[in-house]
Amino acid sequence: MVKQTYSLAGKVVLITGAGSGLGEATAHAFAAEGSLIACIDLNASAVKRVAEELQARGTQSIALPCDVSNAQAVLATVQAVVEQLGRLDVVVNCAAIDHTVSVEEMSIEQWDQVIGVNLRGPFLFSKAAWPHLKQQGGHIINVASTAALRSWGNASAYHASKRGLIGFGQGLGVEGRPHGIRVTTVIPGGMKTHFFDRFATQDIPMPDPQNLQEPATVAETIVFATRVPVESNIQELLITPATETSWP
Repeated sequence: MVKQTYSLAGKVVLITGAGSGLGEATAHAFAAEGSLIACIDLNASAVKRVAEELQARGTQSIALPCDVSNAQAVLATVQAVVEQLGRLDVVVNCAAIDHTVSVEEMSIEQWDQVIGVNLRGPFLFSKAAWPHLKQQGGHIINVASTAALRSWGNASAYHASKRGLIGFGQGLGVEGRPHGIRVTTVIPGGMKTHFFDRFATQDIPMPDPQNLQEPATVAETIVFATRVPVESNIQELLITPATETSWP
C-alpha cells in the first residue's frame, strides 16, 4: 500500500533568498500547498514585496530581512518566525551569491562573503532551527548547484561553497535521523534568474538560454522532496535543463 505523502498544509516554511529567483519561486510553490511562509532575504524591499504577494493570495506570510551570514541575526530571525507563526517545520536554505573573478583578483573579503552566504548561512539556519524541528520532526533543504559537481574558471569560492554544502547536508542528514529531521540537498543546473545579471557588467559571456531552466520547475522539485512520506527521504536531487548539451 502506498503511504500518504507528507502534508504541507498548515506547516511553517522558512525560505532564505526569498526576495527573488529560486527563493521567490519556492515561496509561491509552498504557498500553493497551504503552507505558512517566512520570507527571508537581505533585500528588505524585495522580501516585503514577495510576502505581500503571498498575502494577497490568502497565504499567511511574513517578511524578515536578514544577513544569513550573521549568527546573531539568524538566531533572532528564527526566533521571530516561531513567535509570529507558531512553529517551524521546513527550512529551505536558498540564499546564494558569487563573485566571478579569478583567485588572483579575488579579495579575501569577497571569498569570505561567498563562503559566508552559501555555506555558513545554511549551517547557521540549520543550527538555529534544530531545537524547533526536533519538537515534531521537520525537513531542511539545502540548495547546492551543479557547480558542486563540475568546475570552470573564476568561480573557485562558489565551487568550494557548493561542494561543501553537499558534504554538510550528508553529515547533517545522519545527525537528523534519530530526531525525525530529514535533510535533502537539491542540486540544480542553471536557471533563468537574475543570478547572471552581473555578467553583463563584467564582460562575461551569458549562458545559452536553452541551457537554463525555469526556477518554478526547480521549486516544484523542492516541494516534491518535502512531500515524500516521512519513512523515506530524498537525500540528494540533481535537476538540470533537459536541453543542456554540456551536461553531463
